Amino acid sequence: MGVVSLRTYRDPSYMPLLVLVDTQIEYVAENRALCLGDVETAISNCRRILEYAREAGMPVAFLRWQQRGKFFAKTSETSGWIEGLTPTGADMVFDRDLPSAYANREFASMMDAGGGENAVLAGFTGTLACLSTIIEAYHRQHNLTFVSDASASHPLRSLEKGRSHEAAVDIARLYGGVTTADDWILQQENRMTRAWGALT
Repeated sequence: MGVVSLRTYRDPSYMPLLVLVDTQIEYVAENRALCLGDVETAISNCRRILEYAREAGMPVAFLRWQQRGKFFAKTSETSGWIEGLTPTGADMVFDRDLPSAYANREFASMMDAGGGENAVLAGFTGTLACLSTIIEAYHRQHNLTFVSDASASHPLRSLEKGRSHEAAVDIARLYGGVTTADDWILQQENRMTRAWGALT
């Protein structure tokens, strides 16, 4: 796909980009090794912010992990999208085979063209794809905010699943903003209200 300049949408100071990372069946299929287990709250929050973004006319980018091998294979059904977290023809879709979203050159170019001015990130997993994207965004001087309760993580060697995700969130705070689905939606509503007030 061609690179979309987000400046063609609206002023990015109040019209952010929503980036959804790896909302794929691989993470919820019970018979798969990468299954995250009980992540209904995270999925529900992803759906909420996606619905809000679409209703508000915000640009949405989906990142998909695709590769050869046992996991995220291009031909596998588990590489598909989780129900309710599927891109439409109006959304951008970027594939890559490394954790960071910036591994896709078109995504990186799009962020350089304006998406990095005000972007919010959600999806799976917090300790891998989300965290690596946030850290790279920081080094590229992009403004990225992580929706902590619209994500989940696998356990680490010394930390069970909940604690590992908390650790990912704490590290994310060093490199970007951190918010919750409720707080982000409220912030956007307030932002839109101020923007409309300035126009009237």
